[in-house]
Formats: sequence, C-alpha cells, structure tokens
Amino acid sequence: MQSIRRTFYKYVSTNVIGMIGISCYILADTFFVSKALGALGLAALNFSISIYSLLNGFGLMIGIGGATEFSIHRYEDKSTATCTAFTHALRLGGVLAVVFLATAVFGSESLARALGANGPTLDLTVTYLRTILSFSPFFLLNNILLAFVRNDHSPRLSMAAMLISSLSNIILDYIFMFPMGMGMFGAAFATGLSPVISLGILSLHFIGKKQGFHICPCKTQLNQVQRITSLGFSAFITELASAISLITFNLLILGIAGNIGVAAYGIIANVALIATAVFVGISQGLQPLASRYYGNRDMDSLRLVLRYSLETTAILSVVVVLVTYLLAQPIVSIFNSGQDGTLATLAEKGVHLYFPGYLFAGLSIVSTAFLSSATKTKEAMMVSLLRSCLLLVPIAFMFSRLFDMNGIWFSFPFTEALVAVLVGYFLWKLIGSSKLSKKQKKRERTV
Repeated sequence: MQSIRRTFYKYVSTNVIGMIGISCYILADTFFVSKALGALGLAALNFSISIYSLLNGFGLMIGIGGATEFSIHRYEDKSTATCTAFTHALRLGGVLAVVFLATAVFGSESLARALGANGPTLDLTVTYLRTILSFSPFFLLNNILLAFVRNDHSPRLSMAAMLISSLSNIILDYIFMFPMGMGMFGAAFATGLSPVISLGILSLHFIGKKQGFHICPCKTQLNQVQRITSLGFSAFITELASAISLITFNLLILGIAGNIGVAAYGIIANVALIATAVFVGISQGLQPLASRYYGNRDMDSLRLVLRYSLETTAILSVVVVLVTYLLAQPIVSIFNSGQDGTLATLAEKGVHLYFPGYLFAGLSIVSTAFLSSATKTKEAMMVSLLRSCLLLVPIAFMFSRLFDMNGIWFSFPFTEALVAVLVGYFLWKLIGSSKLSKKQKKRERTV
C-alpha cells in the first residue's frame, strides 16, 4: 500500500507543475505584449486579466466542487451520485458559458471601460476581452474535466494536459504576434486555443478503460447545484480575490500614477499569478486525498494530509519571497522592453513590498481548499471573502490615501497577515489540539 506521504506528493507535484504551466502562458502573453505593444499594451492586458481570473474562478468552482462531490460519494459507494455530480457540473458550466458569450458579443466595450481602460488602452482591452470571452465554453469545460480526471486517479494526465496546452500557447503567442503580426488579438487567440488543446489531451481518459464518471440522464436538482458550488466556492473566491485586487489596484493606481503605474502593476500581477499557481496546485493536489479521507471518516489520515500541506506551503512560501526579492530588477527588466525608468522604479519597489504577502497568502489558499474538502464551506468562504474584498479593498483604499503607491503595494501583505490568524483558528478547531492517536503514530512510522 502506498504511503500517504508518497501519494500526497504525487498529487501535489503534478498539480503544482501543471498550474505553473497554466500561469506561464499568461506570463508569456505579458512578455510578448510588452515586446510588441510596450507599456500601453501591458496596461491593457492588466485591465483584461481580471476577467480571465473570474472566468478561471468559475471553472475551478464547478470543477473542484463537482469533483469533490464525486470523490466523497465514490468512497461512500454511491455510484449514481458520482454520475449526477458530473452531469450537474456540465450543466452549470453550460449556463455560465452562455452568460460569458453574451458578454463577449454585447458588453465587451462597457466592461473594458468599467475596468478602467481609457482612450490609449480602450481598443486593445476590448480586443483581448472579446476574444477571451468567446472561448469561455472551452475554459469552463477544461477546468471541469481537469478536476474530474484528476479525481479519477489520473493526476498525471491532468498535468500533461496543462503543460502541453501551456507550451502550445507560448509557441502560438510568438507566431501570432510576430511573424503574423496579429497584435493583441493574436495574444488573446493563442490563450483561447490553449484549453481546446488541453481538452484534446484529456479525451484520452475516455479511451480503453472504465471511468468513474460519465453523463447520465437525471433531473436538475437545485440542492445538488448548491452543494457543488458551495464545495468549490473557496476555489472561486481565491480567483475572485485576485480579480478584485486587480480591479481595485488598477483603479487606485490609475489615479496616482496613470497608465505607467498600471503597467508596473501589470508586471507584478502577472508574476503573482505564478506564485498563486504554486499554492493553487497544492490545493488541487490535496483535495482528492482530503475528500477521500473525510468521506471515509479517516481523521488520522486527514491530519497527515494537512500536515504535509502546511509543511510544503511554508517551504514554498519562503522560496517565492526570496526569489522575487532577490531577482526584482531582472524580473522587471524582462517586461520593460522600452527601458522606461519610471516603470522600472515603480515595479521594483512594488515587488519588494507586495510579495512578502505570500508568506501568509499561501497558507490561506491551501487552508481554504482543505476546509472545503472537509465540507467546512462556511469557514472557507469567510476566509476567502476577507482576503478578496471585506478586508483587502478598504485597507487598499486607506493605505493609498496615507502612503500613495507604497500603501497600495503593502495592503496585500497586511491583509494576508490578518487573515492568517483566523485561518490558524479554523484549522485548530477542525483538527483539534489533541495528541496523535496510536493509529496515527503507527502510520507516521511507516511513512
């Protein structure tokens, strides 16, 4: 029997690598846009990227929520419920796809203006938004299938789909933007094709073996929809936190430092996507195991999953902070193709003040996933809401008034530090402060 530690790191490593791969194609967009379109292109991309986070958040909510429901019922030997979970997830994704497609056709310009795009950046922002939203059905379906395939004992296939699609996006980015000269549309089109490629790879899961899930005829049950969304809500809020902070920071920075300030934040926000992806990868890796052990009422194994999750998160948090602090100047210079001195100064200062927040953000991201997997959705939701808007937004407004740009950068780590205290309490409450049981101690010695 595989040890819990080995199984945990198998799931986590594949998901972290896969999530970094996904975030790298957004980073590739940033790099190629900065080379082709300069600071205005960077600003337009940063106005747009919050909607990508929102779209990704809905996909993760349905995928992780549905897959968690699938896993819990699977280990409770409720085969019919596992199929209805998948069917309901697809239906919910279809409804949201219609909403995003309608926004692409009728609301792209209004949405761009609401996000802060103005004269010099409006057309570029509209182009990116309209293209990305047109591919929304593929983004949503890809997130759903990634989660279900991962929970159906195929984490390596999910990782392969994420990595290959991300590499394809980077190659297509270059081809569309430079040899073909397609500009901002080329960057968005390459990103939109990425989930299509991923879905092609994930389809291999349905060839030559019996799957644990499939589409089945069933009536839509509101309680099933509610359960899926509640189980995946913390994943959605994690992405919503990113979107809300992007929008809030963009609008505040636009008033203080103009489009150059927004471009500087664009560099920070896109590098932050990779940092966030590391901890989302840990979250997605622990979710199938935590759901399984919670479904089996195996609290000893559940404690071990939490322990390994927190240890991994702590190590990687320190790595993220050290790398970004020590390499701030070269990181910024990669995206500052015009060698703009103001842009470089703003962005480098921002990196030094913003990224220490990941010492605490990693804990919150991973812990909310763990709480949701153990069906503690109210606690996970509270943590996520505090991170995304209830604390971050008012603190950002207050600090920007007091300290200008430095206050905006520092509002993120300050908020995350406050939320981390609550996270620690929720985890202690769930797992308890009692000593390990004899069964757990025995398992520890065999791991």
